[in-house]
Amino acid sequence: MLLWYLVRQIFINFESQDWGENFIIGIGTVMDSQQQQQQQQREASPQPSPPAAGGGIGEAGRGGGDFTAIFTILLSFIAIASMVIIPTVSTLRQSLAILHQVPEGHVGVYWRGGALLNTITDPGFHLKMPLITHFEPIQVTLQTDLVRDIPCGTKGGVMINFEKIEVVNRLHKDYVQETLRDYGVQYDNTWIYDKIHHEINQFCSAHSLQQVYIDMFDQIDEKMKDALQADCTRYAPGIEILSVRVTKPTIPESIRRNFEQMEEERTKVLIAMERQRVFEKEAETQKKIAISEAEKHAHVSKIQMEQKLMEKDSLRRQEEISNTMYLAREKSLADADFYRTIKEAEANKLKLTPQYLELKFIEAIANNSKIFFGNKVPNMVLDQRLLGNFLQNVARKENVAENSS
Repeated sequence: MLLWYLVRQIFINFESQDWGENFIIGIGTVMDSQQQQQQQQREASPQPSPPAAGGGIGEAGRGGGDFTAIFTILLSFIAIASMVIIPTVSTLRQSLAILHQVPEGHVGVYWRGGALLNTITDPGFHLKMPLITHFEPIQVTLQTDLVRDIPCGTKGGVMINFEKIEVVNRLHKDYVQETLRDYGVQYDNTWIYDKIHHEINQFCSAHSLQQVYIDMFDQIDEKMKDALQADCTRYAPGIEILSVRVTKPTIPESIRRNFEQMEEERTKVLIAMERQRVFEKEAETQKKIAISEAEKHAHVSKIQMEQKLMEKDSLRRQEEISNTMYLAREKSLADADFYRTIKEAEANKLKLTPQYLELKFIEAIANNSKIFFGNKVPNMVLDQRLLGNFLQNVARKENVAENSS
């Protein structure tokens, strides 16, 4: 009875997680109860007469009681140690072990009698009741579920097989109890493994082999992720689908060879198109270079022509300026000469009087160094009077003409 009470008290204290302090309190409680029972037994039994040579029997009785309590505590320690350090298989060890460890990135979830407890523990060492409380570590960090060998039939009836699909997912810590209560520890079997099989078959049955294998293969990842996340958000909100990686499906060998030939021909066509595109680009580049060179030469020629025109225009302006200056100068000279001639004529008109001319005639005769003698001399030398009369007639006619005008 005492051993069972001690073990029960220890289990209750372990469930409270303050196992160090409570364990000591439990041992003290057991020792106090043992001493109380011994005290009650002494009071109920008749008091023996005191021995003549000192109380040897009483001391022996009390020594036997103390030995019983010590022996009980020792057996309790042995039982606890055997439960903690027992080496056995994992399932049995989890059932029998009191001390257990929750790995990093996990949380501890507990069942008692098949019922899920509300207790969730963080990573580290914890205590539980052996054989009664069941413990499971649940991962709450990123994990990759690998789904293998997924057969499906296309819209045209061709059977293909997806060898491997990887689903990266995470269970949120706040939804651990709700998810495990609804779908159990293997919740990923329902919402990942089985769901991937279902969605892949749905996708294949709605598309042809050409679409599944080539045309829409790059869209399968996103379609699977959206389909899984939509159902998880509706029925299991604690599961988050981060990404889905789909490998190329396996198709029948004959069809695969046809696809390879088609891909080879398509590659040849693409190479020819790329080569043609390269040639076109080279020709376009050469054309652009030629156009650029022509534009450069035309631009240079235009600049040179404009320069020459500017030079010619400058020379023309210089010539015009020179001609204008020359014309002005010549006009000025002509005007001056005309004015001088008019003035000289006016001066001569006033100056050439008959008396002056007669004087000049006489001076000319006087200055002549040669004198001719003979009968013909009067024919050569005109009489000064005749010359004077002629000049007077000319002057008179000019005056008349001026007056008439």
